[in-house]
Amino acid sequence: MQHKTSPARRRLGLAAIALGAATALAPGLLLAQDWPTRPVKLIVPFPAGGSTDAVGRLLAAELSRELGQSVVVENKGGANGNIGSDVVAKAEPDGYTLLLSGVGSNAISYSLYQSMPYRDSDFAHISLLATGPNVLVANMEFPATNFADFIKLVRANPGKYTHASSGNGSSGHLAMEMLKQAAKLDLVHVPYKGGAAAITDMIGGRVSVMFLNQDSLLPQVKSGKLRALAVASAKRNPAYPDTPTVAESGYPGFAAESWFGLSAPAKTPPAVIQRLNQATVKALASPDIRQKLESVGFVVVGDDPKAFSAFVQSEITKWGAAAKASGARMD
Repeated sequence: MQHKTSPARRRLGLAAIALGAATALAPGLLLAQDWPTRPVKLIVPFPAGGSTDAVGRLLAAELSRELGQSVVVENKGGANGNIGSDVVAKAEPDGYTLLLSGVGSNAISYSLYQSMPYRDSDFAHISLLATGPNVLVANMEFPATNFADFIKLVRANPGKYTHASSGNGSSGHLAMEMLKQAAKLDLVHVPYKGGAAAITDMIGGRVSVMFLNQDSLLPQVKSGKLRALAVASAKRNPAYPDTPTVAESGYPGFAAESWFGLSAPAKTPPAVIQRLNQATVKALASPDIRQKLESVGFVVVGDDPKAFSAFVQSEITKWGAAAKASGARMD
């Protein structure tokens, strides 16, 4: 005996099948509806106390307010940021482990290390947070007091003057390599183990010039201990309003900036990435975080995942060319 199925029951059955299919096809959507249900970990791939750590803690505080869950900073330094970045690359892609990404570990390192534990494809990039230019400074005894005279002086005396950096393969080192190529300069590289030691010797007149991040140099420039000759950003930096850009000084397109971003493991559900992006953009609009970043020369950005991913790719290409030209290697 055959049992006829009523139209209402048939429609109910089809709806259940459709719901089951949607659940199977979109687990990330369901995850994002509830996410976050517990604290989120933000890996800062450098030790506590530096500028990277400071940015991470500012962001974590604002994201905690936006997400309604604690965002906890965990410092995992080592290997120029590679150790902490690798932790995130291999983490569960559930939105609970994030990375404060940056120019070193997410752009420069790919060209410095022959064997990298991760690739750019291991990350889902969420938003570019802020950029800050490398600044070209000279000690106060250096004969040239502006960028144009610096170029003339160094060209007239090949191999005579030195340039410091915070280490082989640092953004400041490679920024100078870019300028040396563009302007045909011959300067002797003096690498240091960190920016603080380089700044000390610059102030003491033991090294001629240096490119370093704008926030690290601002106190010395403001106090008259070092002289700013140029900034390596597309536009003049508000913290250095009277200092010309390299680009406007005869080298169009020249840019060598440090940056910070927010990234997650690849395969993190798109809906979670979108939620994080929205929260990050709102966090960056906070007057408190903007004032603190802009006061030391950072330019706050806050873009979308597509734009940030494209930016990272362009940075990998640019810094890779500079690293190749310099011959710098870390292994």
